[in-house]
Order: sequence, then C-alpha cells, then structure tokens
Amino acid sequence: MAGYAHGSGGSTGRVPWGDVVLASVASVSWAMAGMAGTAALGLHLLGADSAGALGPMTAAVVVLGAGGSVSPSGNVEAFGLDDAEAHTALAVTPLGVGLVGALLLSLFFLRSLRGVGAVLSGAELAVRAGMVAVMFVAVLGGLAWVGHDVATIDGGALGPAGVPGAGGGGLPGGLGDLSGLLPDRLADLARAQARVGFTVDSSSSLAGGACWVLGVLVIALLASRRTPLPSALAWVDRTVRPAASAVVSVLLVAVVAGCAAAAYAAIGDAHPKRIAGAALLGAPNGAWLAVPLGLFVPWDGRATGELAKVLPDPLDELLRVSADEPVTVGRLAGLDGRVWLLAVAAVVMMLYAGVLAATRTPRGELTAAGFVGRCAVRLAGVTASALALLVWLTQVSADASLSVLGFDTFGAGIELHGQTGTAALLGAVWGAGAGAVGAAVAWMAGAVPSEAEPTGGGGGSGDGGGPGPYTPSPVYRPSHDETNPYLRPYPDPARDGIHGAPTVVGPIGPPVRPAVPPPGPGPGPGDVDGLPPSGRPPEAG
Repeated sequence: MAGYAHGSGGSTGRVPWGDVVLASVASVSWAMAGMAGTAALGLHLLGADSAGALGPMTAAVVVLGAGGSVSPSGNVEAFGLDDAEAHTALAVTPLGVGLVGALLLSLFFLRSLRGVGAVLSGAELAVRAGMVAVMFVAVLGGLAWVGHDVATIDGGALGPAGVPGAGGGGLPGGLGDLSGLLPDRLADLARAQARVGFTVDSSSSLAGGACWVLGVLVIALLASRRTPLPSALAWVDRTVRPAASAVVSVLLVAVVAGCAAAAYAAIGDAHPKRIAGAALLGAPNGAWLAVPLGLFVPWDGRATGELAKVLPDPLDELLRVSADEPVTVGRLAGLDGRVWLLAVAAVVMMLYAGVLAATRTPRGELTAAGFVGRCAVRLAGVTASALALLVWLTQVSADASLSVLGFDTFGAGIELHGQTGTAALLGAVWGAGAGAVGAAVAWMAGAVPSEAEPTGGGGGSGDGGGPGPYTPSPVYRPSHDETNPYLRPYPDPARDGIHGAPTVVGPIGPPVRPAVPPPGPGPGPGDVDGLPPSGRPPEAG
C-alpha cells in the first residue's frame, strides 16, 4: 500500500508505507528492548528487586528515562497512627537508560533513511519520523499502565527488641517514666506495615515521551553526516552538521570516561555490583553534570539528611556547609584541589571538538581567516545549545519526609539546578574559542576538506554511503603535478623505448598490405585473392 505526498521541493514523491511501518517497528522495538534491559540490569545490581517486583520497577525506570514522570507515595499504618503518612517527591532522569534508547533508536532510524536513496522528500521524512514517534508513545503508554506497584515492608521483621524502652523498660537516663507513651508508640511503629508505592503519571509521561522521541530524532539528523536530507534543508548539511557531530562525539566520549572511572572505583570497593548498577543507570548524569561544571557554569543546590550521601565528594560536603552560595568549580577546588583536573579535562574536550568540527567543515573559497571565523561561529551556536540542554537534563530534585501525628521525624532532600542562561552564554564563548583554535590547527595541518562530503540528500549527488568509485573521498591536500600519475605526459616509444603493449617485444608497426596485381583478366574459378590456382603455371602476357 502506498500513498502520494508532495515533498518540500515541490515534487511529488511516493511514500512506501510498508517500509515505513517495518522500519518504525524495528527502531522502537530495539530502543525499548535496550532501555528495558539496561534498567532491569541496573536495578538488579543495585538490589532493588529485593524490595519489590522487578517488572513494574523496570517499567517505571524506562518511563523516567524517556522523559516521563513517576510519583512515589506511601503510608504507614500502625496501632493508633492512622494519620501517619510518608510523602516523597522525585524528579531525576536516569540518563543511562535514556542514552541507550536514544542510540538504538537513532541507529535504526538513520539506517532506514539511508536506504531511501539519493533524494529524500520532506513529506517522507515527516511520515517516517511521525510513525516512529506514534509507535514509541504507544509503547510508552503500555509501560505507564504496567509501571505501578506497592512494596510492603513488615516492621515486625525488624524486631521490637531493639527499640529503646520497648515493653515498658523505659529509655536510658530515666526518660522511660513517660507512662510508656513514647516507647509504646515506637514499638507499635516497628510492628507496623509500611506500604510504599509508586505510580507512573500517564498524561505527563506520554507528553514527555513524545517530546523525548522527537528531540532524539532531531539531534540524530543534525549529528549524522551520511543521512540524506530534503532539498529545503540542504543548508543544515553544510552549516550545522559538522559542529553538531563533533559536539555529540565528545559528549559520548565523556560518558565512556565516566564508565571507565566507575569500573576503576568498583575494583577496590566492597560492593562492586552497586557501583556497576549505578553506572548503568546514571553514568551520563555524572559525566554531563561534570562537563558544564568544568566549564565554570554555576549551579544552585542544597542537600539535607540521608539523601546528601548519594552525591559525590566534595559536592555533598559543600552543599551541606553552604547552600546559599552557588556551586562552582573554584569552590569545590577549595575543598579538594583535584577538582581542577575536571576543568582541564573539560577544556581539552572542547579543543578536541574544535579540531573535529574543523576537519569536517569544507573550506570552499575561504581564506584562512575566513575559515577560522566560520568554524568559531558555528561551534559557538551548537555548544551554547548543547550546554544549556545538559544543564536542563542533569538537574536533580528529590525530597522525602515521614510525618507521624504531625511531627516530622525524618527529612531529606537534594536540589541541584544549573543556571541555564549562564550555561548558554558560557557555551557560546567556549565554542567560539575552541572553534577558532581547532580551525587554525586543522588549517596548518592541511586536514581541512576542500568540498563538502556527499550525503546523498539535499539535492546533491551520491547514494548516502561512504566514499567509492562514484563518490570519492574529500581531498585534504592540494595535488602536485609531479606526483599525480594522471598528469604525467605519455612516454615516446621511439625515445624512451617503452611500448604500450607489455606482451610485445618490439614496437608494433602498421599492418602489411598485399601487392596490387597487374592489370589483366580477373581471377578465374578457384583462384583465391588474385593468386593463380595451384598446379597451373601462370599464363604469359
């Protein structure tokens, strides 16, 4: 079944609906399978499946990783404590789960576009992206329906014997003379049935999932240098893609470095499985929080209670000591001088992005100064957007409290939010500097392509694949006549003794023509080629 739609260039294109549906199913299936596997393995390594069913928890974490929302809630029912309630609030995205899904979704979506051909219409691109988004949101809705559960914790299993004053013994120091009121209440609370549940917010999760999948597809198209684009978006291939692909590459390298650091920490730790599980779920959270922090982006935050222990040192100490002042790399370095290595790593990462973007940007007819300016402006815009996005993705908000009869007996919370406007401004400054330095280095090294690489889209030539006989790779250095075999003059056989046919010993002369017979009667019967017949002498005159 096929339909007809008008492309962005005004031509009529045919949308292969069968191929669109199959490609969308493959993209969404692989993405969801990867996200579910990462979430389940991470939760198992953390030991979360010992407190409840792994299936609903996995569904909830997948929804969180795809931009959804989960509302934990619970209550504590004990003797005489009907009004006891536990309030919790959580706003954190497990970027490890989301990154796996984004990579798999992008891989299969881009492969389906490369199979279209040299020209991709705007209508077909919109249909393919819309079909992927619809299927992804539909599957996410199913996970939202599954992702709710209640975990019951039996307080009696903890044993009231450890509770001070249980059984009328009183508290140490003579405080047990309160007619057993406080000890009895604590013993009742220990024997309570604590039920803590979580529920996926369906409406907000579906809206967040739609925004997430569309954002992933847009970033994938901007960062891919081999995928065709409609002719109306040909300018994206020349202006945005070199810088965007470079920034995405270095951010993925940062995640790999974070995973390597987690593996190193797990070697000498008493609980290596917990570190591995935390890395699976949150390695991008830590790596992408460190990047803007190392580039001097300030953060606002606070940390109280037991939840402060989940933050890395010395960030937890700084937030407990002073929550009124912003968190900066300078203040953290005042507590631990090794934090300056974070700034050094971030700067090196930006310089690498600048060089990488320059080697993917065609110079055209520009001079060295013009090329440096072009790379600086383009990388500045992309880095500003990327740094603001990282600050928004890595923000953390978590609060928990347990109120019994109006008394707050437990409180903990984490708030960590980066300044988005400052991040965009600093990203533009860092991008401009790194783009200029990287372009200058690439120019002096002769690593700047003269023309844009063919992508197979945007009205250009090529089939969307790599270099080949019809799509040669870009030239990085100017050719020289003395080293180019195609510009050498043909040798003279008489002068150089070189012959065109390698199997012939000597030069090949013109063919020998037969002698013209003298005038006379033509050949008779049986004569061949004017020669006298065999066995008969030639006739005289």
